Amino acid sequence: MAELVKKSKDKFFRGEKVEDLKSVDTREFAKLCKARARRTLLRNYDVVEMFLKKCEVCVAKKKPIKTHDRALVIVPRMVGLTIGVHNGKEFVKVEVTHDMLGHRLGEFAATRKVAKHTSLGTKKVPKK
Repeated sequence: MAELVKKSKDKFFRGEKVEDLKSVDTREFAKLCKARARRTLLRNYDVVEMFLKKCEVCVAKKKPIKTHDRALVIVPRMVGLTIGVHNGKEFVKVEVTHDMLGHRLGEFAATRKVAKHTSLGTKKVPKK
């Protein structure tokens, strides 16, 4: 008989459980990332840690988390947070999930709107 295989509801990032990664240091997480994200995390370790402290303070005060830093790499301790990322005009709310690990915040806040073209002949042209 065919055996039923239960699918695990656990979330993984490169073979590691996301819940386990939340307790890991940012530098240890950097070793699991691809080259560009790893380089950024190792060089800007202090920037990431300051942002995480800011997140903790904002969550404790029940204030929204906002940032202009679109180049910030998403780490496991950010999973589950809603972060307002500036797109040049306003703050776009981005809810961080486990699929976003290793990517940058700016990837999820579009800076351009989709062009909505009008149908031909509906615009009124001023007469000379």
